[in-house]
Amino acid sequence: MGNRFDVAVIGGGPAGYIAAIRAADRGAKVALIERDALGGTCLNRGCIPTKAFLHTAETIENLRVMSKIGAVVGATGAYVDMGRVVENKNRIVSKLVAGVNSLVKARDIEFIRGAGTLERARPFVDGKDIGGAAQIILCNGSRTNKPPIEGIDLDGVITSTEILDLKEIPESLLIIGAGVIGVEMARAFSAFGSRVEVVEALDRVLPMMDAEISVHTAKKLKEQGIAVTCGVKINRIQKDGAALTVQIEGGHTIRAAKVLVSAGRVPDTLSLAGAGLSMQKGAIVADSAMRTSIPNVFAAGDATAKCMLAHAAYEMGETAAVNATGGDRKADLRYVPMCVYGFPEIGSVGLSEEAAQKYGRVRIGRFPYMANGRALASEMADGFAKVIVGENFGEILGVHLVGPGAAEVINEAAALMAGELTANEAARIVHGHPTYSEAMKEAFADALGECPHLPPKQK
Repeated sequence: MGNRFDVAVIGGGPAGYIAAIRAADRGAKVALIERDALGGTCLNRGCIPTKAFLHTAETIENLRVMSKIGAVVGATGAYVDMGRVVENKNRIVSKLVAGVNSLVKARDIEFIRGAGTLERARPFVDGKDIGGAAQIILCNGSRTNKPPIEGIDLDGVITSTEILDLKEIPESLLIIGAGVIGVEMARAFSAFGSRVEVVEALDRVLPMMDAEISVHTAKKLKEQGIAVTCGVKINRIQKDGAALTVQIEGGHTIRAAKVLVSAGRVPDTLSLAGAGLSMQKGAIVADSAMRTSIPNVFAAGDATAKCMLAHAAYEMGETAAVNATGGDRKADLRYVPMCVYGFPEIGSVGLSEEAAQKYGRVRIGRFPYMANGRALASEMADGFAKVIVGENFGEILGVHLVGPGAAEVINEAAALMAGELTANEAARIVHGHPTYSEAMKEAFADALGECPHLPPKQK
C-alpha cells in the first residue's frame, strides 16, 4: 500500500509538535494528529499555566516583604481575584497555542484533529486509516496517575487539570503527593489564602531530588504555613457535607474543601494496547534513537517514560524526527535539568549525593545564598548551591540549587556537564557580579577547598 505521508506524528505535545516541525524542516510531508489543542499537557494544563499561577503567588509573597525594603504597601493591602487569575492563565495559554499553530501551518504540516492510534503499523484517526505514512512517531504523552484510593472519584477531588480552572479559592486544600506538582500547587494556593496540607506516601517531599533539597523544601513549606506529613498513605476519601474527609493510615483524618491528587503521571498509552509494540509498565520501549520494536515506528516524550519533562520531550522529539527522515542521532538525557518553581526556586541536574557515592568517593561543595550579594540585596537569600564532584578527577556529577533564579542558573550547570568541564575549570569561569549564578561558581571552589568567600575548611 502506498503512503500519503512521509511522517505521521501522533500527539501534539512538546515531543509531537517539535517532531513534526523538525521532520518538515528536513523536507518530509508530515501529518500531525492531535485530539485536543496543540501544546499538550505542558502548554495547556501543566508547565505554562502553573507558572502563571505561581507568578501571581510570588507577587503576593513579594508584597509581604515590600515594607522591609522601603516600598510601603497601602492600608488596603492586596487580595487574589481567582477569576482574573484564571483569565490571565487562559490568555497566556491561548497566545502560546496560537504560536504553535502558526509554526505548524507555516511548514505546510497537515494538522488532523482526532484520536490517533496505531494499527498494523499504520496511523489511524478516530478509527479511520488516513492513508499511511512511511514513518510514524508516537508522542502520546502522559495522564494523571490516580492511585487506587476509595472515594478518589468523588466530587471535590480534583487533578492538576481541574485545579487550574478553579474560579474560587478553596478555604482548605489537601494535596495528595509532594512531588513537583504538589509542591508548586501548595505554594500557589497557600499564597492565595487557602489552608493547605500535603500528604506524601514516601518519606520526604520531592523524593526524586537530592535529600538536602527535600529537607530545605519541607522546612520552607512549613514556614509558609503549609502542613506536611510524609511516610503515610491515604486509606479512603469520604464526602462530609460540602467538604471531604480524608482518612490517613493510623486513624488520623483531615477535612478539606478540595482534595488535589498529584501522585505523578503515567504514560498515556492505553490506546496502543493492540498495536504490537514492546511495552514495559505501560511505557513504549524505545532506544536512544527513539526507535521502537516496530521498524518504521518511533516514540518520544512521556509515552516512553524515559524522562517525563517537557524539555526532555523536545530532545526526544527532534531525535525521532531526524532519524525518521534518514538521519543518525541519539538522545542524550544524562544532563536534563529538573526545576521546581515558586519561592524559592529549585534546580537540579545529574546525580544526588546519595547516588553519586555509590560510584566512588566524592567531594561536596556548598555555598549559601546568604553570602551572595545579589540575593541579599533582593531579599532572597534563603537557600544554597550544592555541587558534587569526583574526588580523583574533579568531574561534575551533580549540581543542586535552592534559591533565586535556580531554574535559570541550573542550565549553566547542565552545559558544564554536557561539555565535560571539571570542577577546577568551572571554579575559574568569571561570572558577572553581583549575580545569583556566582553562588554555583563559589560552590565549585568550595569543593576544591578554595572558596574565598567562605571560612577556610577544617583540616
